[in-house]
Amino acid sequence: MGQLTLAVAGGAILMFPMSYAQAQTAQETPADDATAGQPAAEVAAETTAPALQYDVKVNAPGDLDELLEKNLELERFRGNPRMDREQLQRLVRDAPEQVKNLVATAGFYTPTVKVRVDTTGSKPVVIVDVEPGQPVTIDKVELELRGFDSTPPLAASEPYDTEALKRSWALKTGEVFRQSDWESAKRALLREVVQTRYPRAQLLDTQAVVDPDTHKVSLLVVLDSGPELRFGELRIEGLKRYPENIITNLNKIHAGDYYSETALQAYQAALQDTGYFASVEVSADMSSILSEQIEAGQASQEGAEAPAGAPAAKPVYRGPAPQLPLVVRVTENKQQNVSAGIGFSTNTGNRVQLNYDNLNVWGTRFKSAITMETKKQAAHTNFYLPTTARGYSDSVGASFERSDISNEITAVSAISAKRNWGGTNLERSLTFEFLKEDKTVVGLEQTRSKSLPLTYSITKRDLDSLLFPTRGYVINAQVGGALLPVLTDERFVRVAAKTVWYRPLGEKGEVILRGEMGALGSKDKKGVPAVYLFRAGGDQSVRGYAYQELGVKEGDATVGGRYMATASAEYQYWFLPKWAIATFYDAGNSADTVKGALTPKSGYGLGGRYKSPVGPINVDVAYGHAVHAYRLHFSLGFTF
Repeated sequence: MGQLTLAVAGGAILMFPMSYAQAQTAQETPADDATAGQPAAEVAAETTAPALQYDVKVNAPGDLDELLEKNLELERFRGNPRMDREQLQRLVRDAPEQVKNLVATAGFYTPTVKVRVDTTGSKPVVIVDVEPGQPVTIDKVELELRGFDSTPPLAASEPYDTEALKRSWALKTGEVFRQSDWESAKRALLREVVQTRYPRAQLLDTQAVVDPDTHKVSLLVVLDSGPELRFGELRIEGLKRYPENIITNLNKIHAGDYYSETALQAYQAALQDTGYFASVEVSADMSSILSEQIEAGQASQEGAEAPAGAPAAKPVYRGPAPQLPLVVRVTENKQQNVSAGIGFSTNTGNRVQLNYDNLNVWGTRFKSAITMETKKQAAHTNFYLPTTARGYSDSVGASFERSDISNEITAVSAISAKRNWGGTNLERSLTFEFLKEDKTVVGLEQTRSKSLPLTYSITKRDLDSLLFPTRGYVINAQVGGALLPVLTDERFVRVAAKTVWYRPLGEKGEVILRGEMGALGSKDKKGVPAVYLFRAGGDQSVRGYAYQELGVKEGDATVGGRYMATASAEYQYWFLPKWAIATFYDAGNSADTVKGALTPKSGYGLGGRYKSPVGPINVDVAYGHAVHAYRLHFSLGFTF
């Protein structure tokens, strides 16, 4: 046997001879020569007899049986109302060639195929026996990378790491050659190049040379970089109502930077997150550079013309690398928005909420909300300044919140200023606020306090998905307090940390571990705002107990303590893509002593999980061991 060469130049790729199934894509029903060209009415009249019913049995090792069952014409037309014995015989005759073409895509070029019809039963059974033979393996890989070393003499360019590009090639020698892997590897190679510096790169030639005698294949891929491109000036389209610095301050792309698809996507995501725009498109304007300028005007041949039959000289791109205008197209959201909603929480009860947002109040974004819950009532107003060029997001606001939790009634008024910076993976904030609190503990006298704390917070995320994480972790840590005797009744220092950790277990299982701790240092706990003390219990804490039920007993109420520690272990089993059952064990406590906080109260139970469009919905039934009672918990997503 000789060699089989499969190659197409110019970027078009044809790997294997077209299978019968591919050739017949447009033909939805089998037809023989006798019916070809006949009017539909005549054909229908000739096929009024009951359709022939038959079964197909494929005997092939590994995944080949599934491949054949999905693609054979015998399976495709089984149950067709026009099927008769003559049509079935034609499909049986064609089946061996179809099988050979199909198994070739999986790397088997010398199969032994037998197709027979068993008529001993109530209906015929077509039996397809396949011995695939020895698979074809990759013997040689040749990657020819053109244009990457043609550095513009007048433009400062760092050499492109072509060796790293070659190392990223997915198909290695010795591996079984499969058509799907071959196509995927070529796409991945081209994708890696066009994402940065060379967006006009293209595959000039691809070849797969198969030797059926040795069961080896040699691969050749010729990739041309095209011109190196860089970003140019920023151009904004569609902005009418809002300040231009909303867009310019978030731009981390500078004129002269290498083209980067990742940079474009990050900039687009940052603009979308501002809330000012209904849609955002960030792109590099390729049309601003004429093809003639890139292919001819910027390129020249060095030296004399190459002799006939010799390889063409590589183009050399002279002058500065072409710069592509950076274009931001936006569709603005309406300036004002009013919304309302109702809900329910197993922590704080029934909820009604009214929101009013205005995207342009004195050049800031104004957000306000009034929330009425069974156990909490709150009003918030905040002004958000546009993100600065250095990446700082500043805001100022005021709030009032009243709560009645475990017979402790608090009313807190606050004025705050906050600065956020960093990205999704590492987010930091600094909050400075003035609080005035009235607190009533049932059975005791009312107390008043004021405080001027400063708090630094940092959140580290490393997750495979922000909406439905299955692997990774999130850590949040806070440190702060009121250290100066200015507008402060009781000076204090406070530290707190919490984490959640995700890890798959088996094909459908997932383990989630949570932990939280906190400590407060002060001369006297009285005078420290209740919001800076610690409690435990509830949907996102220790399940099996009411919201913030675990704390320090004071009169007929439960109040916050100086110390807190909680932990949780949960196993989820996803029996369907969007549905899971869960079992969990939670433990924790809050107290005024370290020993008391480390004497946990436990809760355990079962739950259900559903992947909704806005995040996982969690419904749990938990038994609180210390209170000897069951409690229903409902939550959406996770808290940080």
